[in-house]
Amino acid sequence: MLGPTGAVGGYVTETLLKMPEIETLTLLGRRSISDLNSIIVQQQVVDILNPKSYVDYLHGHQVAICTLGVGQPSKISKEDFLKIDKLAVLDFAKECKIAGIAHFELLASVGIEAKSSSFYLRTKGELVEELKALNFDRLSIFQPSMILTPNNRYGFSQGVLLKIWPLLKIFLIGGLRKYRGIKVETLGEAIAKNIFIIRHGEEYLVWDDFQILTKDS
Repeated sequence: MLGPTGAVGGYVTETLLKMPEIETLTLLGRRSISDLNSIIVQQQVVDILNPKSYVDYLHGHQVAICTLGVGQPSKISKEDFLKIDKLAVLDFAKECKIAGIAHFELLASVGIEAKSSSFYLRTKGELVEELKALNFDRLSIFQPSMILTPNNRYGFSQGVLLKIWPLLKIFLIGGLRKYRGIKVETLGEAIAKNIFIIRHGEEYLVWDDFQILTKDS
């Protein structure tokens, strides 16, 4: 997994560690997770912009999970956002394909579209199109709307959204259900559990899919 130290990545890791089916979990990140003691975990501090720093750790794995992303895109330049959220992810995916990994999971966003007028949504949409071209046996694209974290990590505006978004649930029905806020722990659990669902080809998962994947929790 690339990006295990983020909010979603942390819950993906937590869920995977509870699964007896997991034999080896390799975490690639810019820093290691403290107090993580498990015989199945291998933590590697890598340069996410340099595939040579992690390519040797990919072999022997069946699934790759990418939760890498900029928490606040508006706080960095478009160039830096492009490097992290698109180019670094694409490089990771290419190396995973070369290493023989069959299933690739990506944390993306609702509304992504390669022709979107929004730089953020367009960049993510372009990334997905390039991932599709790699022809993984299975490609899972997770598309949450507002991710509801227990703590406000990004200041006043996020604090307001964390309060308001859950109240909008009753209005987001039918085709709007995909815009419902999703608890970060539910999203992380869904990403982890999805690797054991037998499917092939491309799949796009939204709010209803997250609920189905975690319904027995």
